[in-house]
Amino acid sequence: MAAERMKNEPKIDAEEVLGGIVEWVSIESPSHDAKSVNKVVDHVEGQFRDLGLKLERIPGRDGFGDILEAKTPAGWSQGEGKGILILAHLDTVHPLGMIEKELKVRREGDSIFGPGIYDMKAGGYIAYYALRHLIRQGKRTKLPVTFLFIPEEEVGSPTSRARIEEAARGHKYALVMEPGRDGDKVVTSRKGVGRFTLSVKGRAAHSGVRHQDGRSAILEMARQIERIEGKTDYARGITCNVGLIRGGTGVNVTPAECVADVDLRVPSPQLAEEMTHWFLNLEPIGKDVELTVEGGMNRPPYQKDAGITALFEKAQAIYREIGKELHDVPLTGGGSDGNFTAALGIPTLDGLGADGKGAHAIDEQIYYSSLVPRTYLCTRLLETLE
Repeated sequence: MAAERMKNEPKIDAEEVLGGIVEWVSIESPSHDAKSVNKVVDHVEGQFRDLGLKLERIPGRDGFGDILEAKTPAGWSQGEGKGILILAHLDTVHPLGMIEKELKVRREGDSIFGPGIYDMKAGGYIAYYALRHLIRQGKRTKLPVTFLFIPEEEVGSPTSRARIEEAARGHKYALVMEPGRDGDKVVTSRKGVGRFTLSVKGRAAHSGVRHQDGRSAILEMARQIERIEGKTDYARGITCNVGLIRGGTGVNVTPAECVADVDLRVPSPQLAEEMTHWFLNLEPIGKDVELTVEGGMNRPPYQKDAGITALFEKAQAIYREIGKELHDVPLTGGGSDGNFTAALGIPTLDGLGADGKGAHAIDEQIYYSSLVPRTYLCTRLLETLE
């Protein structure tokens, strides 16, 4: 890195942080576009190379981009052994071209807009800046640090999960740079996420001439949908959402096939097991139709335990250094890669990225006023965790 960018600067510069975030956001990276995701991976890889970190890039598969791992070199930290794992993802839900349309990068008062700026390129850049900030002050962390940048978190990390879990087992803490929540809040628990696919086979017939011979797969699916949606139980924290459905071949044909995809959210491993068993044992409601159910838990529940509580209290103490009070979200329905690390018993603190709103929406934005506090928190966690 150029000498002028490595000067001993004691202050976190909000404009500098914002400038780096905008660079990342300006490289659009939809999850299913490996080429586009790898463009931002290239950019991030270069920045960590400039910091002198040890890099490993795992080629993508199944149509997804590469996984990037960056580690502080041996002997760099004050201590050795298990260290700090930082998780961030570089993919977004937004299709290419949004940056020229509804999500032009722009600032309006305290809000800065852009595709993936809140979920979660701002958080990923904040973590990078935090380590760089320590380096240019001549400081070192007490523990080794590993950054793991994921290319397909928005679709459940299907090609990255094994690598995340492998890395987590070798670390003492996990810091997840997903967006902050509702002001000065971080995440200490998340619901588990399940995905199930229902397939119904009926019998096709002419809808006017031989309607009585048909067995409507769509009618059977409609009955199953009512059954599934009826399992939503807010008191127990269970939500079931039939989000996608497709079937039929023509308006004058009794539909012989229908497929539906279901999203399940549960707060505990016990409910995950209960609901998985229920889904996989569903039976047809109508006559002469076949029902097949496939799927399971995509992300295990992430529950606040003693280790997570202690890590959160450490973060609270750091936040008080700048006169602010940090709170946690009791239980959020959204999943993240933190679900994987927490389920392994690794103390995990999530939602450390910039505050804002509009994740996955056309008003996605971060708040400029959150950049310095969030960067300070990340910097001091890296500096003080031991």
